Amino acid sequence: MSTARHHAEWLSLVEASGPFLSLPVLLKVFPNGLDAHDPEHLKLLRSAYEEWQDNQLGAKPEPAIHRAWVDFVLRQTLELPDEVLLTGQRIPTGLAATIAEQGETLRPDWIVRSEDFSPRLLIQIVPPDQNLEKPLKDRRWKASPATRMMELLHTCNVRLGLVTNGEHWLLVNAPRGETTGFISWYGALWLEEHITLRAFRSLLGVARFFGVDDGQTLEALLTASVNDQQEVTDQLGYQVRKAVEVLVQALDKIDRDRNRSLLQGISETTLYEAALTVMMRLVFLFSAEERDLLLLGEPIYDQFYAVSTLREQLQQKADKFGEEVLERRYDAWCRLLATFRAVYGGIDHDRLHLPAYGGSLFDPDRFPFLEGRTGGSWQEVSAEPIPVNNRIVLHLLEALQILQIKIAGSVEPRKISFRALDIEQIGHVYEGLLDHTAVRANSPVLGLIGTKFQEPEISLETLETKSEAELIKYLKQQTGRSESTLKKAIHVRSEDFSPHIKEERANNSPHQLQKLLIACDNDQELYNRVLPFFSLVRLDTLEYPVVIPTGSVYVTQGSDRRETGTHYTPRSLTEEIVQYTLEPLVYEGVAEGKPKEQWKLKSAAELLQLKICDMAMGSGAFLVQTCRYLGERLVEAWENAEKANPGQVVTAPEGTLSKSRPEECVIPKDADERLMVARRIIADRCLYGVDKNPLAVEMAKLSLWLITLQKNRPFTFVDHALKCGDSLIGVSLEQLRYWNLDIRERVTLGLI
Repeated sequence: MSTARHHAEWLSLVEASGPFLSLPVLLKVFPNGLDAHDPEHLKLLRSAYEEWQDNQLGAKPEPAIHRAWVDFVLRQTLELPDEVLLTGQRIPTGLAATIAEQGETLRPDWIVRSEDFSPRLLIQIVPPDQNLEKPLKDRRWKASPATRMMELLHTCNVRLGLVTNGEHWLLVNAPRGETTGFISWYGALWLEEHITLRAFRSLLGVARFFGVDDGQTLEALLTASVNDQQEVTDQLGYQVRKAVEVLVQALDKIDRDRNRSLLQGISETTLYEAALTVMMRLVFLFSAEERDLLLLGEPIYDQFYAVSTLREQLQQKADKFGEEVLERRYDAWCRLLATFRAVYGGIDHDRLHLPAYGGSLFDPDRFPFLEGRTGGSWQEVSAEPIPVNNRIVLHLLEALQILQIKIAGSVEPRKISFRALDIEQIGHVYEGLLDHTAVRANSPVLGLIGTKFQEPEISLETLETKSEAELIKYLKQQTGRSESTLKKAIHVRSEDFSPHIKEERANNSPHQLQKLLIACDNDQELYNRVLPFFSLVRLDTLEYPVVIPTGSVYVTQGSDRRETGTHYTPRSLTEEIVQYTLEPLVYEGVAEGKPKEQWKLKSAAELLQLKICDMAMGSGAFLVQTCRYLGERLVEAWENAEKANPGQVVTAPEGTLSKSRPEECVIPKDADERLMVARRIIADRCLYGVDKNPLAVEMAKLSLWLITLQKNRPFTFVDHALKCGDSLIGVSLEQLRYWNLDIRERVTLGLI
């Protein structure tokens, strides 16, 4: 096994949300793989783990044994000696975080200190039954242990924290002013997949803190990985764009095969929006399935509906018979359409039940041509699904599920966890698609090789009319490639050579040339024109040359993203802006300059009177963070009402006392469910947004659905609040020209 694959393997076995270590950094620091495995320690660890587990699962779990198990891992597994591992009264008293408005003080249970006595790692222990990512029980402040550790780290100006319930070991990487990362290991998995234990010891052991140069400490490795992590996110966005291109080309080819009857009356912009919507639907389904919001795990759903299992099913057939065989099957596309319908309209069967979620994203009537329908309601007109073959579907799914990372000259595939992806990261993946569009070729067009984000589409005529010197200069500007590279790849005009010499100069196998002929729609004349430029032409994900014949539709760069105002906003920025903007609105005493201890949270009814509008919301990053923040405050307001009225039932959403009416909504007892209900109410009542880009509006809806989605609840509730429009002027150009809001009469008379 190569070292790159070795690191890719253990990375796939740990859960990482936000920034973590990148493969290039790992290869540099661990060129021969992780630190060696210690079989003797593994025996001790297994014995200690089983003793701890037996006690905690027994009738009388002992807190002392729970703490002893965590202490064993710190001292024996990570080999942290007494000199650097401090606990109890040895921890400096000032190493704490006071959350004044919540009346709580956070402190570590252990710390790892450096030689100058400054803290390097803060460690907290929670009860075994406490989920590290869910709200704490019986606490005024319902933040999860992960969030509490993040606040403690920020206050103490320490980057690294480790929080555990004995089974789940969560490393919190909280660099000040940047996005926080959460990396999870599990005790049971240490004993099954020893490579995860090796990773835990290699990264958090005493040698990584004190036995290496400053540039190889864990903090330094995380810092060095930041730029590479951005490249990973960019790579995912690049793959999704390529998948959209392939889907648009597939739909256009089917339309061409049907004498242009499939897409008759459908604009190129609508076609692009349809292809992008398909990818957004898939992202939603992957995220919802991995977050246990759909029916993943139900045998019937897994076999016939789940998108998370479909790629593996298709890949097994491709591995057995070859990918080309998938081009002769079309059932996967039908399955996707059935799943889209199921999410929108629901399933009511004695063996499978799925509520109707509705919403514009999955509306079958929004793009009926995807189902082979020309119009009419999806419930009345039968569908005749268009023949998108299984190979196309496989590549759509692979673009989202498998990240192709280039390491040391080779490509290493890595499975993506949508459970670990931040909602803001999903928005970032799609931001690059908002400045692209679909256009119809007036003449043959070639997609040229370039840098990752500079791959232009140039008309064949433009290439043919330039001299070699002009062509090299032009291509350098368009593709970002060097002159020397272009000189090696370029071919002179086709009329200067016979077909035999042209094929020889092309230096490609007969199989590649056959693919070129297919890409040219078997047009021999077009093939001869393209051949001299073949070495400049890039391949699509199906490994066919990107040749767009006259009349075909293709994806290309559209308006600049700066014109649409659509930019990715990281969570590290939205968290602070939302907090400091809303604190004066949700607490009494902030505006008066009172200290935090004297702040008083407003009532639930007052909080729900707030109206928060993002006038240029993009993918909804600020609205998502506002939903998180106000949702937490609403839960606190409900709890304040319960404390003020002990023994009485408090109802949602205003926190009023129950009058035993059937229509009342009692606040859920479960803390996690309570928070989700609060977020949903906030999204329904308090959040509004506008954006002039219709796809950005759909992305914002997608973001809010994912953060508020509950089983058995529809997600049409944000449709009224998130709108497509120009919030700057609010009127059309025609309305401005005639200085009249009502221009319907002029439109009817044909004056406009």
